[in-house]
Amino acid sequence: MRTSNQYYIYIMTNKSGTLYVGVTNDLKKRVFQHKQKLIEGFTKKYNINRLLYFETFGDIYSAITREKTIKGWLRKKKIDLVKSTNPAFADISEDWYERDSSLRSE
Repeated sequence: MRTSNQYYIYIMTNKSGTLYVGVTNDLKKRVFQHKQKLIEGFTKKYNINRLLYFETFGDIYSAITREKTIKGWLRKKKIDLVKSTNPAFADISEDWYERDSSLRSE
């Protein structure tokens, strides 16, 4: 998931459906950090651990602009965005870490 000059916005959730929108330059690592509760704050407190959606950008400014735009949306519009590519609300990162143990030691 990591290539130079790639940035991601992502939407994650928890068991009760709370949505979180974030931005990163290493999606696989950041999702792992959320799943393992390694980042203090909202995602740790609310057990945000399921990746629902992401977009890729070539520069950080575009990614941050998109993140801010999505964060400003009403919940329904965020849900519609997720459903456009992931109608089942499945954790699209579910099997990312079973085969790759490189992040486990961090």
